[in-house]
Amino acid sequence: MTESYWRDKNVFVTGCTGLLGSWLTMRLVEEGAHVVGLVRDIVPRSHLNSSGFASRIDIVLGSVSDYDVVLRALNEYEIDTCFHLAAQTIVTIANRSPMSTFDSNIRGTWTVLEALRHTPTIQRIVVASSDKAYGDQKELPYLEDAPLRGLHPYDVSKTCADLLAQTYFNCYRLPLGITRCGNLYGGGDLNFNRVIPGTIRSVFYDEAPVIRSDGSPLRDYVYVKDAVECYLTLAQALDREAIRGQAFNFGPERPLSVVDVVNTVIRVAGKTHLRPTILGQGKLKGEIQDQYLSHQKAKAMLGWQPKYSLEDGLKECLAWYDGFFRGQKA
Repeated sequence: MTESYWRDKNVFVTGCTGLLGSWLTMRLVEEGAHVVGLVRDIVPRSHLNSSGFASRIDIVLGSVSDYDVVLRALNEYEIDTCFHLAAQTIVTIANRSPMSTFDSNIRGTWTVLEALRHTPTIQRIVVASSDKAYGDQKELPYLEDAPLRGLHPYDVSKTCADLLAQTYFNCYRLPLGITRCGNLYGGGDLNFNRVIPGTIRSVFYDEAPVIRSDGSPLRDYVYVKDAVECYLTLAQALDREAIRGQAFNFGPERPLSVVDVVNTVIRVAGKTHLRPTILGQGKLKGEIQDQYLSHQKAKAMLGWQPKYSLEDGLKECLAWYDGFFRGQKA
């Protein structure tokens, strides 16, 4: 059996109780890494906790924007790899209360990067940006050389985080790479205002899913296990000098409308008697009509491409949520 690349590495994960953070942390533990997670709020229902994996990592309690906490953790645990995932990720919350989003996503990013600059053991860093960092672009699909120009609170926060990461590479040569993913979905996402978990909850209770918009916006949908693979692949590739400082798009190159996604959930769940209720409300402030990515750079330079179709990802998703909702009833 081949020795795991991650065995005995000291890995720091911010945002370890989030959707991606939970699955990534679990995978790293399974690969033999020593994982240290930064946790601000205790989230008992997070996948990391409900899976039992939280007891298999070291947890540092504190905010991603607290420099002293982050610096202490990085140095006392002799961290060699950092995955910076912590962020406020809900667009509606960012619109309603931008300061908390800016604090987590912008100040949190420069805090982590500055602390990493003073961590002599660090060898690789992956910073989570987003397709939202591009803002609204005329040319589709988005390529990595498109300008970053978010104009609304969440988009701006990801544009800033992305540019900060580029700054810390260009000025201080931090060994980092940047991920720009499409919309993530998977078991453990309890933000039910998002289209996939919200639709799954509706079909579980045999209710018609509600689509707030006219259902036409096009997006990428990336299964969380494909996302975990892209983060691990990029982190390992940072051992190559040519990869450092680069940003990579990760998406399925299969943009789908909201209506298509909802109908696919209904079909895969076997609830074809349900029909979505389309409210046809106007777009949220700052909402972009069509937004999707090319992953050709990641394919060429990293050898990454998604393994899961939407249907296959949803089958696993539905199984996870079935267990979750049945547990809620018990």
